[in-house]
Amino acid sequence: MLAVSQLTKRYGSTLVFRNVSLLVNPGERVGLIGPNGCGKSTLLRIIAGEETPSAGSVSFTPPDLRIGYLPQGLEPPPGATVGDVLYPQARALAALEADLERLSVQLADRPEDPSAVAAYAATLDRIERLSRLIQPETSGPILAGLGLDGLALDTPAAILSGGQKTRLGLARLLIAAPQLLLLDEPTNHLDITALEWLEGWLASFPGAALIVSHDRTFLDQTVTRVVAMDPVEMTAQSYTGGYTAYIDAVTRAREKQWAQWRDQIVEIERLRHDVERTMARAVRKENATKNDRQRRYAKKVAKKAKAKEKRLERYLESEERVEKPRQTWQMKLDLAAVEPGSRDALRLVDLAVGYDPAAPLLTGINQTIHAGERIVLLGPNGCGKTTLLRTIMGEVPPLAGSIYLGPSTRAGYLSQEQDTLDAYENALEAVLDVATQSETEARTFLHCYLFSGDDVFVPVPELSYGERARLMLALLVAQGCNLLILDEPINHLDVPSRERFERAMSSFDGTVLAVVHDRYFVDRFATRVWVAESGTVHAYLDRAETRAASG
Repeated sequence: MLAVSQLTKRYGSTLVFRNVSLLVNPGERVGLIGPNGCGKSTLLRIIAGEETPSAGSVSFTPPDLRIGYLPQGLEPPPGATVGDVLYPQARALAALEADLERLSVQLADRPEDPSAVAAYAATLDRIERLSRLIQPETSGPILAGLGLDGLALDTPAAILSGGQKTRLGLARLLIAAPQLLLLDEPTNHLDITALEWLEGWLASFPGAALIVSHDRTFLDQTVTRVVAMDPVEMTAQSYTGGYTAYIDAVTRAREKQWAQWRDQIVEIERLRHDVERTMARAVRKENATKNDRQRRYAKKVAKKAKAKEKRLERYLESEERVEKPRQTWQMKLDLAAVEPGSRDALRLVDLAVGYDPAAPLLTGINQTIHAGERIVLLGPNGCGKTTLLRTIMGEVPPLAGSIYLGPSTRAGYLSQEQDTLDAYENALEAVLDVATQSETEARTFLHCYLFSGDDVFVPVPELSYGERARLMLALLVAQGCNLLILDEPINHLDVPSRERFERAMSSFDGTVLAVVHDRYFVDRFATRVWVAESGTVHAYLDRAETRAASG
């Protein structure tokens, strides 16, 4: 269905990737993974025909394969409505109906003309296919599954949130019934209900899909093969199975390489010591006697030492030598010990949140977070999760009730919109503003968050979403916060960075309240789960209990 052969892409002198080859067969779901910046989106754009490769080729079987491409961000045309975006076929349908009327006149004049009959039949077939795509029974389940069924078709697309635009683009793609899906982070801005709906839809999708996603549970549930982009080798390698199977395979290979490398080091040291001992013995023999026979013997020993030295050199230069496993440059976080907080870090009493007293988003919230707990807040998009976090942080006044922070609780907020960063600063200036550090100490600190070299001088507006998220987290750590309020903190992080983030959170001895839709993260991180449902917030021990309660 899709064959990518020896693709290489350069931007000027900058190499993005080289000699990437992959096949996607009918019915396959392939996950494309790798750290941010390794070329995943570029590869999808090349396959979709939106960019040209520097070398290599892309081919489809059949050549007229219907391709559906979802980029990371949907930017609707100016003035477009939700209906225009969802049903671009409507205008084409109107044009085809006009063509059909013209062809019917020709057919009436030349009923025996084979070309007129064929043209009429082909146009009628296209009209029937497009008509099916815009019928409610075709599009309705997709819109409902993605939480868009409440949007009026005449709603201006420009006023939608970023998450709604992403889901709108995904809905448009699925409605069009492509044969090959190219999805670039389709899980961004999807709540767990929508994620599970999409997994079910893909399971019944008769075509093939190539999916870029940082959602590891989504990959485990949907793909049967993983293609991993390597930012060091700048190429790609294929692994059978989902994300967990890929991690297991990579871990086993890495452990084997470490074992072989350690054995090799032992052998090199043995050979080196053997050379040194043999050479030292020859020198001692030669210096200890003036007897010609003994000196000749000493020279033979020295010759033997030289032979062993040559053997060592050949071993060191051998292509069979195992290279030391390289440390992958992933996000290194160290959320150091913070000042202990109060026993109860946060209490919410009869709290109501929202913007209209007549129509609060959530009411009657009575919940307590104890020091050291890690709470994940779940719920559908638009139910008030972000508003609750902003109310706790004092950015939105409560409509009713009270919020109590422990006496020694110091809260820090990482917003979903990343709007707490100063657009006029760079990373170094931001850290120096909040921490008592020298410039050298601040640069060393930022290096742990992947800001190396001149990266620390890049202005905030020029940073990627992932870079901004890392900087915001770094600032919370630098300020010594012992209650972290995190609104989708890993939404724009690649898989390696998410895993480092999880390990950092596990070692953080403060308290965390986080809105997260990554189920892999939730299952491994949360000590309790809050769910915004039925107009309030309920607490559960874990996500399994959440599913049982909602099921």
